[in-house]
Amino acid sequence: MNRLSPLPATATLVNQAVDWAITTRRSIRAFLPTPVAQEDIEAILDVARFSATGVNMQPWHVHVLTGEAKARLSRAIARIDSDPEAAAQHDDPYAYYPHKWKAPYLDRRRAVGWALYGLLDIDKGDKPRMHAQHARNYRFFDAPVGLLFTIDRSLGQGSLLDYGMFLQSVMVAARGRGLHTCPQASFLKYHSLISAQLGIAPEQMLVCGMSLGYADPACIENTLVTGREPVSAFATFHP
Repeated sequence: MNRLSPLPATATLVNQAVDWAITTRRSIRAFLPTPVAQEDIEAILDVARFSATGVNMQPWHVHVLTGEAKARLSRAIARIDSDPEAAAQHDDPYAYYPHKWKAPYLDRRRAVGWALYGLLDIDKGDKPRMHAQHARNYRFFDAPVGLLFTIDRSLGQGSLLDYGMFLQSVMVAARGRGLHTCPQASFLKYHSLISAQLGIAPEQMLVCGMSLGYADPACIENTLVTGREPVSAFATFHP
Protein backbone atom coordinates (compact mmCIF):
# COMPACT_ATOMS: atom_id res chain seq x y z
CA MET A 1 0.00 0.00 0.00
CA ASN A 2 1.23 3.49 -0.87
CA ARG A 3 1.69 5.33 2.42
CA LEU A 4 0.99 8.63 0.69
CA SER A 5 -2.16 7.45 -1.08
CA PRO A 6 -5.36 9.52 -0.74
CA LEU A 7 -8.45 8.39 1.16
CA PRO A 8 -9.94 5.25 -0.46
CA ALA A 9 -13.46 6.47 0.29
CA THR A 10 -15.15 9.51 1.77
CA ALA A 11 -13.71 10.83 5.01
CA THR A 12 -16.91 9.85 6.82
CA LEU A 13 -16.76 6.24 5.63
CA VAL A 14 -13.08 5.92 6.49
CA ASN A 15 -13.71 7.39 9.93
CA GLN A 16 -16.56 4.96 10.56
CA ALA A 17 -14.55 1.97 9.37
CA VAL A 18 -11.53 2.78 11.53
CA ASP A 19 -13.67 3.50 14.59
CA TRP A 20 -15.64 0.27 14.03
CA ALA A 21 -12.45 -1.82 13.81
CA ILE A 22 -11.09 -0.36 17.04
CA THR A 23 -14.28 -0.43 19.12
CA THR A 24 -15.33 -3.95 18.04
CA ARG A 25 -11.98 -5.43 18.96
CA ARG A 26 -12.58 -7.74 21.92
CA SER A 27 -10.76 -10.64 23.53
CA ILE A 28 -12.45 -13.68 22.02
CA ARG A 29 -12.12 -16.91 23.97
CA ALA A 30 -13.77 -19.44 21.63
CA PHE A 31 -13.05 -19.76 17.93
CA LEU A 32 -14.48 -21.68 15.01
CA PRO A 33 -12.21 -24.24 13.29
CA THR A 34 -12.59 -22.29 10.04
CA PRO A 35 -9.08 -21.88 8.56
CA VAL A 36 -7.60 -18.43 8.08
CA ALA A 37 -6.05 -18.01 4.65
CA GLN A 38 -2.27 -17.57 4.59
CA GLU A 39 -2.68 -14.44 2.48
CA ASP A 40 -4.93 -12.90 5.15
CA ILE A 41 -2.34 -13.54 7.86
CA GLU A 42 0.37 -12.02 5.71
CA ALA A 43 -1.85 -9.05 4.81
CA ILE A 44 -2.54 -8.34 8.51
CA LEU A 45 1.16 -8.37 9.33
CA ASP A 46 1.90 -6.32 6.21
CA VAL A 47 -0.40 -3.57 7.50
CA ALA A 48 0.81 -3.80 11.12
CA ARG A 49 4.46 -3.26 10.12
CA PHE A 50 3.64 0.41 9.52
CA SER A 51 3.00 0.95 13.24
CA ALA A 52 4.79 3.85 14.89
CA THR A 53 8.23 2.98 16.24
CA GLY A 54 10.99 5.08 17.79
CA VAL A 55 13.72 5.94 15.24
CA ASN A 56 12.22 3.23 13.02
CA MET A 57 13.64 0.35 15.11
CA GLN A 58 10.73 -1.98 14.31
CA PRO A 59 11.44 -4.22 17.34
CA TRP A 60 8.94 -6.98 16.53
CA HIS A 61 9.34 -10.58 15.45
CA VAL A 62 6.33 -12.83 14.94
CA HIS A 63 6.10 -16.63 15.04
CA VAL A 64 2.98 -17.84 13.21
CA LEU A 65 1.72 -21.27 14.28
CA THR A 66 -0.90 -23.33 12.49
CA GLY A 67 -1.73 -27.01 12.13
CA GLU A 68 0.59 -29.50 13.78
CA ALA A 69 3.12 -26.87 14.87
CA LYS A 70 0.45 -25.17 16.96
CA ALA A 71 -0.94 -28.45 18.29
CA ARG A 72 2.53 -29.69 19.23
CA LEU A 73 3.31 -26.57 21.26
CA SER A 74 -0.09 -26.74 22.97
CA ARG A 75 0.51 -30.36 23.97
CA ALA A 76 3.96 -29.56 25.34
CA ILE A 77 2.62 -26.73 27.50
CA ALA A 78 -0.37 -28.81 28.65
CA ARG A 79 1.91 -31.57 29.92
CA ILE A 80 3.67 -29.13 32.26
CA ASP A 81 0.68 -26.96 33.10
CA SER A 82 -1.25 -30.01 34.35
CA ASP A 83 1.56 -30.85 36.80
CA PRO A 84 1.67 -28.27 39.64
CA GLU A 85 5.23 -29.13 40.62
CA ALA A 86 6.51 -28.87 37.06
CA ALA A 87 4.54 -25.66 36.42
CA ALA A 88 6.02 -24.07 39.53
CA GLN A 89 9.47 -24.29 37.93
CA HIS A 90 8.42 -21.77 35.27
CA ASP A 91 8.04 -18.03 35.59
CA ASP A 92 7.45 -14.95 33.44
CA PRO A 93 10.46 -13.31 31.74
CA TYR A 94 9.25 -9.86 32.77
CA ALA A 95 6.58 -8.35 35.03
CA TYR A 96 3.56 -7.72 32.83
CA TYR A 97 1.26 -7.14 35.81
CA PRO A 98 2.07 -5.14 38.98
CA HIS A 99 3.58 -7.00 41.92
CA LYS A 100 1.04 -5.34 44.20
CA TRP A 101 -2.43 -4.50 42.92
CA LYS A 102 -4.37 -1.42 44.02
CA ALA A 103 -7.62 0.33 43.13
CA PRO A 104 -8.97 0.96 40.57
CA TYR A 105 -6.92 -1.66 38.67
CA LEU A 106 -7.62 -4.47 41.09
CA ASP A 107 -11.35 -3.73 40.92
CA ARG A 108 -11.34 -3.82 37.13
CA ARG A 109 -9.36 -7.05 37.11
CA ARG A 110 -11.80 -8.72 39.49
CA ALA A 111 -14.80 -7.42 37.57
CA VAL A 112 -13.73 -8.92 34.25
CA GLY A 113 -12.66 -12.18 35.90
CA TRP A 114 -15.95 -12.75 37.65
CA ALA A 115 -17.93 -11.60 34.64
CA LEU A 116 -16.25 -14.29 32.55
CA TYR A 117 -16.62 -17.00 35.19
CA GLY A 118 -20.23 -15.98 35.72
CA LEU A 119 -21.00 -16.52 32.05
CA LEU A 120 -19.31 -19.91 32.23
CA ASP A 121 -21.12 -20.79 35.48
CA ILE A 122 -17.83 -21.27 37.34
CA ASP A 123 -18.30 -20.65 41.04
CA LYS A 124 -15.82 -18.74 43.17
CA GLY A 125 -13.33 -21.21 44.61
CA ASP A 126 -13.92 -23.85 41.94
CA LYS A 127 -10.21 -24.20 41.25
CA PRO A 128 -10.40 -27.24 38.92
CA ARG A 129 -12.77 -25.48 36.52
CA MET A 130 -10.85 -22.22 36.80
CA HIS A 131 -7.65 -24.06 35.90
CA ALA A 132 -9.36 -25.84 33.01
CA GLN A 133 -10.62 -22.53 31.63
CA HIS A 134 -7.21 -20.90 32.01
CA ALA A 135 -5.59 -23.89 30.29
CA ARG A 136 -7.63 -23.13 27.17
CA ASN A 137 -5.23 -20.21 26.66
CA TYR A 138 -2.55 -22.71 25.72
CA ARG A 139 -4.75 -24.15 22.97
CA PHE A 140 -5.18 -20.61 21.64
CA PHE A 141 -8.87 -21.06 22.51
CA ASP A 142 -9.05 -23.48 19.55
CA ALA A 143 -8.27 -20.71 17.06
CA PRO A 144 -6.70 -21.98 13.82
CA VAL A 145 -3.81 -19.51 14.14
CA GLY A 146 -1.52 -18.84 17.07
CA LEU A 147 0.85 -15.88 17.09
CA LEU A 148 3.82 -15.51 19.40
CA PHE A 149 5.64 -12.20 19.58
CA THR A 150 9.27 -11.73 20.63
CA ILE A 151 11.62 -8.79 21.10
CA ASP A 152 15.37 -8.40 21.39
CA ARG A 153 16.25 -8.44 25.10
CA SER A 154 18.74 -5.59 24.66
CA LEU A 155 16.01 -3.08 23.81
CA GLY A 156 14.46 -0.73 26.35
CA GLN A 157 10.99 0.07 27.66
CA GLY A 158 10.33 2.39 24.75
CA SER A 159 10.48 -0.55 22.36
CA LEU A 160 7.82 -2.33 24.42
CA LEU A 161 5.63 0.76 23.96
CA ASP A 162 6.26 0.49 20.23
CA TYR A 163 5.38 -3.19 20.42
CA GLY A 164 2.03 -2.37 21.99
CA MET A 165 1.17 -0.23 18.98
CA PHE A 166 2.18 -3.07 16.67
CA LEU A 167 -0.05 -5.51 18.56
CA GLN A 168 -2.98 -3.09 18.37
CA SER A 169 -2.41 -2.74 14.63
CA VAL A 170 -2.48 -6.52 14.22
CA MET A 171 -5.78 -6.73 16.07
CA VAL A 172 -7.39 -3.82 14.23
CA ALA A 173 -6.25 -5.12 10.83
CA ALA A 174 -7.74 -8.50 11.77
CA ARG A 175 -11.10 -6.86 12.51
CA GLY A 176 -11.01 -5.21 9.11
CA ARG A 177 -10.97 -8.72 7.63
CA GLY A 178 -13.81 -10.06 9.76
CA LEU A 179 -11.44 -11.84 12.14
CA HIS A 180 -11.09 -11.70 15.90
CA THR A 181 -8.16 -12.02 18.28
CA CYS A 182 -7.24 -12.56 21.90
CA PRO A 183 -3.92 -11.15 23.15
CA GLN A 184 -2.51 -13.47 25.81
CA ALA A 185 0.08 -12.73 28.49
CA SER A 186 -0.54 -16.25 29.83
CA PHE A 187 2.10 -17.67 27.49
CA LEU A 188 4.83 -15.71 29.26
CA LYS A 189 5.11 -18.26 32.05
CA TYR A 190 6.27 -20.91 29.62
CA HIS A 191 8.64 -18.75 27.59
CA SER A 192 11.61 -21.12 28.04
CA LEU A 193 9.59 -24.11 26.82
CA ILE A 194 8.24 -22.09 23.89
CA SER A 195 11.73 -20.93 22.95
CA ALA A 196 13.00 -24.51 22.99
CA GLN A 197 10.06 -25.78 20.95
CA LEU A 198 10.32 -23.09 18.27
CA GLY A 199 14.09 -22.62 18.24
CA ILE A 200 13.86 -19.00 19.38
CA ALA A 201 17.29 -17.45 19.90
CA PRO A 202 18.33 -16.72 23.52
CA GLU A 203 18.57 -12.99 22.82
CA GLN A 204 14.86 -12.91 21.97
CA MET A 205 12.29 -12.46 24.77
CA LEU A 206 8.65 -13.46 24.53
CA VAL A 207 6.30 -10.46 24.69
CA CYS A 208 2.95 -12.26 24.51
CA GLY A 209 0.86 -14.66 22.46
CA MET A 210 -2.30 -14.07 20.46
CA SER A 211 -5.14 -16.19 19.10
CA LEU A 212 -6.43 -15.34 15.63
CA GLY A 213 -9.48 -16.67 13.84
CA TYR A 214 -13.23 -16.46 13.42
CA ALA A 215 -15.25 -16.06 16.63
CA ASP A 216 -17.68 -18.82 17.55
CA PRO A 217 -20.99 -16.97 18.06
CA ALA A 218 -22.54 -19.97 19.84
CA CYS A 219 -20.16 -19.78 22.82
CA ILE A 220 -21.43 -17.83 25.80
CA GLU A 221 -18.00 -16.48 26.75
CA ASN A 222 -17.93 -14.50 23.52
CA THR A 223 -20.82 -12.37 24.74
CA LEU A 224 -18.52 -10.77 27.30
CA VAL A 225 -18.09 -7.04 26.64
CA THR A 226 -15.87 -5.23 29.12
CA GLY A 227 -16.61 -1.66 30.13
CA ARG A 228 -14.39 1.34 29.47
CA GLU A 229 -14.07 4.55 31.41
CA PRO A 230 -15.38 7.71 29.70
CA VAL A 231 -12.95 10.30 28.36
CA SER A 232 -13.82 12.58 31.27
CA ALA A 233 -12.35 9.99 33.68
CA PHE A 234 -8.85 9.90 32.20
CA ALA A 235 -8.30 13.05 30.14
CA THR A 236 -7.34 16.48 31.45
CA PHE A 237 -7.75 19.34 29.02
CA HIS A 238 -5.50 22.38 29.53
CA PRO A 239 -6.97 25.33 27.56
